Amino acid sequence: MTERKPTTCMRCAVGCGYRQRPADDGRGIADVRGDDDHPTNGGQTCSRGVRETVDPSGERLTQPLIRRGGSLQPTDWDTALGTVAVRIIEALREGNDNVAVLGSGQQTNEAAYALGKLARGGFGTRYYDANTTLCMASAVTAYYQAFGSDAPPPTYDDISNAETHLVWGANPKIAHPVLYRWIAESASDPDSQLIAVDPVESETAVEADVHVRPEPGTDLALARAVLAEVVESGGVDREFVERHTDGYEEMVGSLPDIAVAAETAGVSVDRVAELASAFADRTLVYWGMGVNQSVQGTGTARSLIDLCLATGNLGPGSGPFSLTGQANSMGNRVCASKSSWPGYRPFDDVDHRKAVAKAWDVPLSRLPDASGPGFVRIVDELARGNVDVCWTVATNPVAGMPDAGHVESALEEAFLVVQDAFYSDTVACADVVLPAATWGESSGTVINMERRVSRVTAASEPPDGIRQDVDIVAAVADRIVPDLFDGTRLDPESLFDEISELTRDTSADLSGITYERLADELAVRWPAPDAETQGGYRYYDAGTGDGDGADDRDGADDRDGADDGKEGEDDRKGTSGGKWSFHTDSGRARFSNAAHSGVPEPIDDAYPLTLTTGRRPDVYNTGVRTRSDVDEAAMAARMNPETVGEHLAAFERGETVVESRRAAVTVGVEADADVPPGLVWLPIHNPAANELTLAAADPESAEPNFKQCAVALRPPNRSRTDVAAGSRDANSGWSHS
Repeated sequence: MTERKPTTCMRCAVGCGYRQRPADDGRGIADVRGDDDHPTNGGQTCSRGVRETVDPSGERLTQPLIRRGGSLQPTDWDTALGTVAVRIIEALREGNDNVAVLGSGQQTNEAAYALGKLARGGFGTRYYDANTTLCMASAVTAYYQAFGSDAPPPTYDDISNAETHLVWGANPKIAHPVLYRWIAESASDPDSQLIAVDPVESETAVEADVHVRPEPGTDLALARAVLAEVVESGGVDREFVERHTDGYEEMVGSLPDIAVAAETAGVSVDRVAELASAFADRTLVYWGMGVNQSVQGTGTARSLIDLCLATGNLGPGSGPFSLTGQANSMGNRVCASKSSWPGYRPFDDVDHRKAVAKAWDVPLSRLPDASGPGFVRIVDELARGNVDVCWTVATNPVAGMPDAGHVESALEEAFLVVQDAFYSDTVACADVVLPAATWGESSGTVINMERRVSRVTAASEPPDGIRQDVDIVAAVADRIVPDLFDGTRLDPESLFDEISELTRDTSADLSGITYERLADELAVRWPAPDAETQGGYRYYDAGTGDGDGADDRDGADDRDGADDGKEGEDDRKGTSGGKWSFHTDSGRARFSNAAHSGVPEPIDDAYPLTLTTGRRPDVYNTGVRTRSDVDEAAMAARMNPETVGEHLAAFERGETVVESRRAAVTVGVEADADVPPGLVWLPIHNPAANELTLAAADPESAEPNFKQCAVALRPPNRSRTDVAAGSRDANSGWSHS
């Protein structure tokens, strides 16, 4: 039997280690199993990760395609690459920003680095971003504002020692099953609890000890109410605040009246007090897309961080821990030159720009001095006709972005190059398609949500006619800026060495990590400034080798039960002793003054219901790896039975039309008491869902507001005009109350 090769699951950002075995014919993966030796997961897996790795059911792209006569036709690589190069060269003559490049958290570090090097150092465009902005930008912005650097302070090792697990706007039982097992196990301790904050009774909320259900879009109001209650009830850790933070008094002065904020959130004052009291114990605060994907996402994330700072919940077993969806979202941020240069080097710092220009051997003047307007606003520039060429890599914006009809129209205005492994909604709009290798056919590294770098290995060669992402990027570069890379077949290990060197002495130092070290240790957490150490709890040095840069290779044992249980009462918060050093100018963490300002599209008489979206357990992202399993016509909207009863006239044979100000979608109906009255829940994976959603974005992070917009229901065979002109009588069931 063929030897199993270690790799990393690409299903989500938990970063589970796998052992994969290639098929007997050398094509594809025969099976995978958890790697018992891997320090991240210790052999645990989830069924989705295994299934989508071994047996994806989407339509595979098998050869380059080019649009002729209105349809995509097979072509050869020379023709495809030549066409792409000619169009990009022509566009660049009109200015560096005449080309847009959109990457992905599904790329390896090496592929993301190569794409960023070409976009920034080869094209010089500001219009470069990745789809990680659509899910993590608000959390990232909050971390930078509070701590001066990106990435959550805690690691997985802290989960077993937390006493309160507060899951806010996330459903890790579905989105991160392996990580959720650790949370549930820790929360099952008699002295621990699991609290869920979610408008919907999600799979995670069902198992919680406490479930708090705010009105959709009011998370910031609730978080500020809890913070005000902490201050008023004497729950502030004064010693920590005075020694390690700035802006406390200004924050207190900005807090709302507790009762008013609680009413705004639709939560009782008693519930607010219950949430505030939970922070008296060692608390980990996890949050996800329910917080980030909002026009107030940064403010809400800052407020959750404020709660940790105010209560001294920063240190081992506690702290703010944003949950990442895509497998290599963090690697994209560290390596890809997306919102910062490699190693979180600031874009606007001329010395860092000079260092990057020297490393890449490109003119300093070619490198942009700003990271650009973000994914949503790049699409707006495409819609305005300000960008002639757009190149997407491992992303499906036509299905994955809000107001999808606008996105599709915008992409059709440009010459669209799509690089991907499976047929997608964006491929259908392409002018040229470049088929790429997928999981099990590519080599490189990724970084999970707790900062562990691990290898992705190829169990087999890509099918004939398909190339790895790094080689496609190099082949395009060779025709436009031929000296940027050494040839058209790039060695991932050499690319990683480039990345490591560029991150040396930065806050995300990878210089002590090599492929050889990863072969030995399987996963290493940054910062790792030398070959013997790796990062622990961020910004904290306990004086015993547990902080950033310390040797913490055996930390995973804490999750596996090797310790003697939760730490003693004398170290309840993990902040006594030790040394804190944040990456701010003052070296202290910063409080915020965020204030709730309402949802961007409130309900009204014409659109009386609120739409939200969420994940299903059996589909990945926009579903391209499982598209044949998703019957689009059967997409069901979950609604409370009370909502169904109030809108009976809008249903016909179990279907209704959900309509927003942007589009209308016919869906099935599933009566579900877990969804509150007045809310319509749709699966985010179905391409039709984002035809309805709103593209308003957080002004600080540029992350869009996926989670709330106003909708109405109508019968499938009637237009809104018919409904408005027809039955508004008491028996129609068409209620705007």
